[in-house]
Amino acid sequence: MDKIQLLQSRKEALLENSKAVRADIDAIIDERSFVELSAFSFSNKDFYGENAEGEGVVTGFATVDGFPFYIVAQNFGVAAGGISKANCDKICKCLDQAEKNATPVIYLLNTNGVQIKDGVTVLEGMSKLLLKATQLKGVVPQYAVVNGNVFGSVAMLAATADFTFFKNDSVLAVNSPMVLSAKSGKNLKAEEVGGAKALNKTNIPAFEVQSLAEVRERIAQLNSLLLVAETDADEAQMNDSTPALNAAVNAQNLMEIFEAPVEIGAGYAPEVKTVLGRMGGVAVAAVIFEGENGVHLSASKMKKIKDFAELACCYQLPFITFTDTVGICPCMEVNNSSVLKEIAEYLSMLDAIDTAKIAVVYKKAVGLGYSLFAAKSVGFDYTCAFANAKIALFDSAQGAEIELGNNQADTVSQYADENSDPVNAAKDGYIDAIIEPQFVKQHLIAALQMFTK
Repeated sequence: MDKIQLLQSRKEALLENSKAVRADIDAIIDERSFVELSAFSFSNKDFYGENAEGEGVVTGFATVDGFPFYIVAQNFGVAAGGISKANCDKICKCLDQAEKNATPVIYLLNTNGVQIKDGVTVLEGMSKLLLKATQLKGVVPQYAVVNGNVFGSVAMLAATADFTFFKNDSVLAVNSPMVLSAKSGKNLKAEEVGGAKALNKTNIPAFEVQSLAEVRERIAQLNSLLLVAETDADEAQMNDSTPALNAAVNAQNLMEIFEAPVEIGAGYAPEVKTVLGRMGGVAVAAVIFEGENGVHLSASKMKKIKDFAELACCYQLPFITFTDTVGICPCMEVNNSSVLKEIAEYLSMLDAIDTAKIAVVYKKAVGLGYSLFAAKSVGFDYTCAFANAKIALFDSAQGAEIELGNNQADTVSQYADENSDPVNAAKDGYIDAIIEPQFVKQHLIAALQMFTK
């Protein structure tokens, strides 16, 4: 056969067996921007053998909204997206290029697990892949799309990625959902085992999306925030007030001070909102506490905050806290948990952040709630408080009485009431400004302009 005709027939075989996954790639990237890598990479050393479909994974590079990305897309049409040693090597080669060129990665994951015929060899390949993805964490952004079924060890990529996307029919599980359901003595649907809502305790920073078009939009927005530190500021926005905050101080109204905010991980620990957005054109990472009467800290909440602080550290984003917390939850379950360990690791990560650290006490900063999220001594460069905020050792006279005992009634009353006004903290130099809530954006933009130059 003529060599050109042979090449054409080989390419036709590749394209025919990867139509679906290529359509998924096209739904995310800019039109006609995909350049494939390692297209003729196969497990079978006989080029004309049965595996001439591209090893069950398509890799390459493309642009999304003008940004360059490397793409790893598992082809479920070949051996149900089965993972093999050659499959892992092909992905690792793509990740090596991403690291070398400091370019983000998008994973389109869709696999029922490993190819058994590889035996232990595939475990070596999987170890190599997972280690490489871990080494990229914080070096370049990684985005994982659970694009159908993702079973087995490769589910680790969804946990390693900075952001993970679940479609309506997405299922993520380290074992077969059928097996997991049976072992729990239940008969559950796959999405009830590994769907986004079922995985609300995993601490995976995930988004639920309706389509790959929405994934594209989210990735473009997130990538801009992580990799473009500052855009031209709109002077009108810089001088904006937010009158709604004077009427009602809550997280919903606080979100209005950001330009195009994105909440990360809304599906778990909802009393702690972790938000990426811009303020005066500067990309920031913000933690907003929201509870009925101040947020009690737990291990899961602290882990969410710690992981978010790590994201801010890796991508050098200013870190802002909007504090409404009354310290560690006073219950046995939390006392016998990893909450103290998570707090220690959070403080270590906070210390590693070398960009601006700003605190806004917008409701309560009581006990550790102040020490961890507003104190100058842990590195906050600028701390302000709303006029009606509460900064105190104890949340109430009753709480102080429990801690200090009935025989110290005068001291209890003093700590619970007189010293809770933010003016008392300000006179000792710990609070830089006491402000009307509606003007908080102006104060924050001024602080960002000072500390991020």
